[in-house]
Amino acid sequence: MGIRIHIDYDKCSGCGLCEIVCALKHEGTVWPEASRIRVFEFVPGITVPSVCQQCPDYPCVEACPTEALSVDEETGAVLVNDDKCILCGLCVDACPGRIPRLNRVKATALICDLCGGDPECVKVCSITHSALTIVKDEPPAMRKVYVQDPRKVTAELSAKKYVSFLKGG
Repeated sequence: MGIRIHIDYDKCSGCGLCEIVCALKHEGTVWPEASRIRVFEFVPGITVPSVCQQCPDYPCVEACPTEALSVDEETGAVLVNDDKCILCGLCVDACPGRIPRLNRVKATALICDLCGGDPECVKVCSITHSALTIVKDEPPAMRKVYVQDPRKVTAELSAKKYVSFLKGG
């Protein structure tokens, strides 16, 4: 069944360590723009990590016209063959959360590969805030429930915090 990375938005501080360790793991340098996880801050003080949830029907994989995307049978992660990627963006359009990113410098799509089953972002976050955790053996249909556009999540979190603030909490 594979694994996925669960995000507890209330625990995220926006420190960006997840982005840094991801870039170090995949690129060998501190380059958050090439990270497979992103932390957005559309509203000051509201930070929203965004990472692939490995949808059970893999719409990004289905949408890829060059078969640059495939699924790792063991982890369930989407894998990108950089040599086949043509930066068409159809994977982004097909994703319900618009999570894949196109990196023009690397000339490829960036999607979380779960670091082969041992995500670096989860390890570093467990030291600081535990906003990221691994979920195993979850029914595949549940995964799509967690796929959300970071702008939508920001709006929901902003409303929640604003109401809490008005109530004196």
